[in-house]
Amino acid sequence: MLQRTDDNESLFQASDMKKDGLDLGKGPILPLLLKMSWPSIAAMFAMALYNLVDIFWLTRLDPQAVAALTVCFPIQIIFGAIGVGTGVGAGSFAARMFGAGQHTKARQTAGQAILLCALLGLVIIVITLIYQDTILEIFGATGDILPLSRQYLVTVVIGSPFLLCLMVSNNLLRAEGNPKASMYVILVMSSTGAILDPFLIFGLGLFPMLGILGAAISAVVSYFLASLLSLYYLRMNASRYNLNWSHMIPNFSIIASIYQTGFPTVIMNFFFSLVMIVYNHVLGAFGPMAIAALGLCFRINHLVIMVLFGMGHGIMPMVGFSEGAGLHKRLMETVNVAVKISVLFSTTAFVILEVFAYPILLLFTSDQELLTIAVPAVRIFATMLLLGGPIIVWINMFIGLGKGLTSMLLLMMRDTLLLIPMLLFLPSLFGLTGVWAAQPIANLLAFFVILFWKKREFRMIEEKI
Repeated sequence: MLQRTDDNESLFQASDMKKDGLDLGKGPILPLLLKMSWPSIAAMFAMALYNLVDIFWLTRLDPQAVAALTVCFPIQIIFGAIGVGTGVGAGSFAARMFGAGQHTKARQTAGQAILLCALLGLVIIVITLIYQDTILEIFGATGDILPLSRQYLVTVVIGSPFLLCLMVSNNLLRAEGNPKASMYVILVMSSTGAILDPFLIFGLGLFPMLGILGAAISAVVSYFLASLLSLYYLRMNASRYNLNWSHMIPNFSIIASIYQTGFPTVIMNFFFSLVMIVYNHVLGAFGPMAIAALGLCFRINHLVIMVLFGMGHGIMPMVGFSEGAGLHKRLMETVNVAVKISVLFSTTAFVILEVFAYPILLLFTSDQELLTIAVPAVRIFATMLLLGGPIIVWINMFIGLGKGLTSMLLLMMRDTLLLIPMLLFLPSLFGLTGVWAAQPIANLLAFFVILFWKKREFRMIEEKI
């Protein structure tokens, strides 16, 4: 079998370009953006919907279970942060390599990313099992919530290598212009978890009643099946990666390139987890119902946020390819079109949540104490959506350009300099309303800073035209 090396790169380049996938450097921007984005949007929406299904069933089990799941949520974000960061770095680098015609490097990038998933997943399992109670207490688990949180965490952590794998593969598949495959992976994960949830939580049919443990087992099974499918796509002959074992031989130069963009993304997600820790501790003073309300609020808003992230995932490889191919005017046009679409969508979602917050929440719980807290929370949180679209598009633009450090610093600015101080200060003046208002206010201030940085980047790009 002929070995693929940089010396014979040209032998494979022509055939690679004929393989399934969209040409990111040609054609009208809007149709291409929609083709790149809608599979990711569908996938991210399905993921957010699966998170809501968890809440839907657990609210019927016990509000304490919802609070326990909310405490574990930022811990899962850390698990996911490692996968997202590795995937974003690998996807951004692979897209630039495809754009520059360096296909061997792109294939090796995929192999290195999968290797990292296996190693980092094992590290996560070991650390979590050793320090489980310490971790849970740091993240806000106390009293009756702690045993339920422990039960969920020690089970779901077993699926960490598979979770990392499917997140990394999603970015790699989008980077090669194959967003539909990435959608199918997430749909398999979400549908498997959503179907298994009621059977394992309530013990339907031949299944035992496992409560919150059932939700964790459901998640692990869904991660495993989705990761198998993602590896299948990467190994297909139709894939530009055509992943094989030789691509997984450690290559520290490529790993460094992955984390040049990816590590800042890991840190960004860590800071989001830090924000959730602060939320849990601040809301702990208002009782378990306030923490449960946060869980409902975040997951309902995440239906919208995940769609916006899906659009961001679609734009990222387009930006990376255009940068690698020197198509700078096309790059800026792509970003501007994406911003317009994101504003239209997020404004529509904002109006729906403002008007229908109460009936939407009634789908999940009839507990009047929980509804009294959650309805204003959803309505106040929804105001952040008005500016969320452009922020997400611009952040993904920087990642696509390989400027992960810039995106990290901008989001860290929002979370550490704006959001966390407001979470600590506003509740003393406005109570629970202050907790819910902190995020929209931080988003408003961050919008103007990120807008300034985007304009600065565009001026630099215009100089290359």
